[in-house]
Amino acid sequence: CKMSTDDFDDDAIKNQLRKRLEQLTLEHRDLDEVIEQLALGKTVDILKLQRLKKRKLGIKDDIRIINQKLLPDIIA
Repeated sequence: CKMSTDDFDDDAIKNQLRKRLEQLTLEHRDLDEVIEQLALGKTVDILKLQRLKKRKLGIKDDIRIINQKLLPDIIA
């Protein structure tokens, strides 16, 4: 069982994706806390809240895409 350079490339890509996934997950969690605190405030900056929620949704999409790349396609 000989490993090719493609195997190493795949491992490197998967490792990069895992690191990015971890970063995005932390950012998503942090945004969740910021949004919650902002919403609890006496004066709510609606525009800022909307921007944060939009960013959070974008991160969620990125997380979903990375998960799809990391997980093998079971149906295929």
